[in-house]
Amino acid sequence: MPPDQHAAMPGPVELFADLYELRMARAYLELGMHDEAVFSLFVRRLPARRNFLLACGTDVLFELLERLSFGPESLDYLRSLGEFPSGFLDWLAGFRFSGEVRAVAEGTPLFAEEPIVEVVAPIAEAQILETLALNQVGLQTLLASKAARVIAAAAGRPVVDFGSRRAQGLDAAVAGARAFHIAGVAATSNLLAGARWGIPVAGTMAHSFVQAFPSEADAFRAFMRFYPETILLVDTYDTLAGVTRVVELADALGADFRVRGVRLDSGDLDGLARAARSILDAGGLQHVQIFASGGLDEGKVAALIGAGAPIDAFGVGTDLSVSADAPALDMAYKLTRYAGRARMKLSEGKRILPEPKQVYRRLTDGVATGDLIALADEPAQDGQPLLHAAMRRGRRLAAPAQLSDIRHEAAARVATLPRPIRALEVADPPYPVAISPALAQCESETRSRLTVAS
Repeated sequence: MPPDQHAAMPGPVELFADLYELRMARAYLELGMHDEAVFSLFVRRLPARRNFLLACGTDVLFELLERLSFGPESLDYLRSLGEFPSGFLDWLAGFRFSGEVRAVAEGTPLFAEEPIVEVVAPIAEAQILETLALNQVGLQTLLASKAARVIAAAAGRPVVDFGSRRAQGLDAAVAGARAFHIAGVAATSNLLAGARWGIPVAGTMAHSFVQAFPSEADAFRAFMRFYPETILLVDTYDTLAGVTRVVELADALGADFRVRGVRLDSGDLDGLARAARSILDAGGLQHVQIFASGGLDEGKVAALIGAGAPIDAFGVGTDLSVSADAPALDMAYKLTRYAGRARMKLSEGKRILPEPKQVYRRLTDGVATGDLIALADEPAQDGQPLLHAAMRRGRRLAAPAQLSDIRHEAAARVATLPRPIRALEVADPPYPVAISPALAQCESETRSRLTVAS
């Protein structure tokens, strides 16, 4: 079944906007404000305990922008609000995004104030995209960044996404599985995400299956009839007794025993994994792996690995799917240029770097040593430019990348970061990001101009 590349968006995507965006768009049009605008999508500051972010969700956004249009039902709803005149509704009826988009590649590590996406379009068009862009890129960047930490903690051991049931809604679960996979998660338990994105799916069994049988051994035998190479959940009653039953089944079945592993889902995972490994090895089942799950996060995974627990793979759920320690990004979509003039706001604590920008990453011997945020039209700076043209005249310039390729590139890009930046602990000092002298001068001059104007 080929993956469906459409995002899991409930209802007409054109209505996934805040009311004020359409109010502003109407006002722009009726005031004759048709000039080109530039909006930058960026994160103001990194969440606590994050040394970097992993950009994600842009390919989904581009796909949505290509097919963004206002259908009859959406126009009828907007008409029912009683505040949009027929001329504006007619404009919406013919709406197609006609602008340009520059963006970093998905899977690129980024830092505060660095643009992830820049939209260039007539101001009314660009304004309407605000909520959609923030939601799609913000969510996936948040979750990919969390997953990158779990992958780092697992130190090469596979991680499976178990979190769909606790995710904040269907779209978050499906988009999250995509972001997790880009960040390095091996598989998802969610079939919709697997079908939509081509992500490998994985699953074992639930405690309810064991509970439904007269005994744990009966449940294991029954399940193995249908899935002989399964991973058996052994902690429904007594974990180590469950592991012992697996050894007994192996003795009874001989060459027909093909179980791949046992799953520990509760209790002292370190101690239970050691005891389980001893029981399995003593029973000649050195090939049977130990899979751990149950309330895990990157800290717990790192502690288990650091203690030498004989765990071969991890299932991580709730903490991953809701990014429990940092459930939101301070992300903004802000006007930086309009009608040929630099724009910014002067609000305290809400810095906006004016004008279209480029980010350059310097590498020395394959290790990133610092970033420079510069004006997009100033001479090229030292380092690799991170923002590239992605859409022109409302259409993508290239076919969507394969998820496997994005995942591979993401791993390679993360590997270029200095070791302290990749670590779970807060890096001191943080990764260096500077702005070019030309951008600093532009910011200063724009601030002075706006201070006088206000």
